Amino acid sequence: KVIIILSISFLLIECENRLENIIPISGLLAIMSMGIIIKAKYEILAVRLSSKYNKLWLAAEIVLFVLVGAIVNINYALQAGIAAIGVVLFAMIFRMIGVYICLLKTRLSAKERFFCMIAYTPKATVQAAIGGIPLSMGLDCGNIVLTVAVLAILITAPFGALGIDSTYEKLLINNHDNFDNKKISGN
Repeated sequence: KVIIILSISFLLIECENRLENIIPISGLLAIMSMGIIIKAKYEILAVRLSSKYNKLWLAAEIVLFVLVGAIVNINYALQAGIAAIGVVLFAMIFRMIGVYICLLKTRLSAKERFFCMIAYTPKATVQAAIGGIPLSMGLDCGNIVLTVAVLAILITAPFGALGIDSTYEKLLINNHDNFDNKKISGN
């Protein structure tokens, strides 16, 4: 089933590429729709597929990061320098502020909100997946976009991992019993 769904997914992406001038379709939206339908109609299958795809992702993630690392030009990283690091840090702070604003009307405590702000800082997979697109399209900015994407990974991933590991015990309270009672009572 995994191979069939994976094959259909590749087929949908290829249909998007081949039919782009005839019929505008989105292969990725079609794949997401297929997943939503499977989840709605046959949840047991969806859970099994999710488990299998998580295992596939472990290998694919390694390949993705190796390929991104292989095409990074160190000279562009040195040219980008402090400005690129500043952009990444500004974006990280801006994201943390956005998380805080999103959590204002929740029942989370201030400590839990702060933990969420830290937990949302590591960014890597999307940057690795799309950072090389401008370069592959032949755009002049391709190398700098890829370089900043890799810098974002190198800065935010360790910051988030260290932040989560060093603060979760101090900022989060284990309210498992209390949570279960709230869930049962409908609160």
